[in-house]
Amino acid sequence: MSQEKNYRLLGVDPGTNILGYAVIEIVKKQPKLIDMGVVSMVQLKNHQLKLKKIFEELQKIIVQHQPEHMAVEAPFFGKNVQSMLKLGRAQGVAIAAAMTKGLTITEYSPKKIKLSITGNGNASKEQVAAMLKSILKDPLAGQGLDATDALATAVCHFYQSQSVFGGGKKYGSWDSFISDNPDRIKKP
Repeated sequence: MSQEKNYRLLGVDPGTNILGYAVIEIVKKQPKLIDMGVVSMVQLKNHQLKLKKIFEELQKIIVQHQPEHMAVEAPFFGKNVQSMLKLGRAQGVAIAAAMTKGLTITEYSPKKIKLSITGNGNASKEQVAAMLKSILKDPLAGQGLDATDALATAVCHFYQSQSVFGGGKKYGSWDSFISDNPDRIKKP
């Protein structure tokens, strides 16, 4: 992919009651928020209907925004096996929706996403949302944590794949990174 070409990424935080999504566009190697929100399935009692809604709504978002890639948050391992199975199905349906539209898909663990955005793999959802506001220079007004988790997933994918999409350079130390990227330093 050309370094100069703009492209879009879809981030998804799968859920069986609420699914978060976010679309970012990479313009001049910088992420710009295009759209974000949630798909609510709370009113649906049948799990199959929830999965159908996930598939249909993500396909609409893909058709509307034309992303080339989808980054999806992987289910974390919890104690409730039934919840994990349902979450895994939601993630699988989201992946299928993207695959049928020709997107490439990458999966990230919650810890990897938090580490990529905040530098702390154990950061809270609120800390991630606050850092995203700073990174994107956008107040993200009125967005819930499911939507900001999806946005974090998209931004994580952008950071992790810069060498694939933008010819990003690998650095051996923070000093060499800062020397090449003085504009990335945030001053208080």
